[in-house]
Amino acid sequence: MKAVKKKRAYQEIVDQIRSAIEKGRLKQGDQLPNETELSETFHVSRSTVREAILSLETMQLVDRRQGEGTYVTASSEEALIRPLAAALFQDRDGIIDIFRLRKIIEPEVADLAAQNATPVFITRLEEIIGDQEKGLGKVPFRSDADFHQVLSRMTGNKVLERLLSALVGLLAKTREHYTLTEERRLKSIAGHREILAAIKSGRGVAARKAMIRHLEGVEKTLFKKGGSEGAKNGNGKR
Repeated sequence: MKAVKKKRAYQEIVDQIRSAIEKGRLKQGDQLPNETELSETFHVSRSTVREAILSLETMQLVDRRQGEGTYVTASSEEALIRPLAAALFQDRDGIIDIFRLRKIIEPEVADLAAQNATPVFITRLEEIIGDQEKGLGKVPFRSDADFHQVLSRMTGNKVLERLLSALVGLLAKTREHYTLTEERRLKSIAGHREILAAIKSGRGVAARKAMIRHLEGVEKTLFKKGGSEGAKNGNGKR
């Protein structure tokens, strides 16, 4: 890291820290130096450092913990996609529109995953579904996003993986609403098992159709008339 010019100094700090995360010099879980140390490193005031940290926190790249310090929360790949996602998907965008984009992308992801399946990936998907079944009756219900993100890694397409990661992240609140009841959680697990069965047998078209059925089931529950008002009105965004 190096000293920065006074003009828009906070943005240059943001750029340097974000670049360090992208290149792996700062890793997920690393603690940043404190405000005093950063102000000395960048030759700026502590208020400028605070402004930069606030910006990084808004981009979901770091997390400020009261009394503990500031920690990197994003991986190198997330550091690339999260700011892009924030720029692409604004608060004015409806959750429905974002979900429909996911419906366009994820069937193709399932198809490619079936074509590129390996024993390691299959085992990981089975572990995730197992974790979901163990998590029945518990709050929060975890692993749903993990299943879809592993599928995206199986495509071998880094851009597709990053885009899906952004979409799944943006719909986190919607996903929490969908898995609110035991019945919905069981439906989610059943959908994942159907997708996995098609992938294990290498049937790309069947995996694509299973994903469509899974997402349409979620969509029907969330966006039907009288359903989730937050989703319908475009609220509940991250």
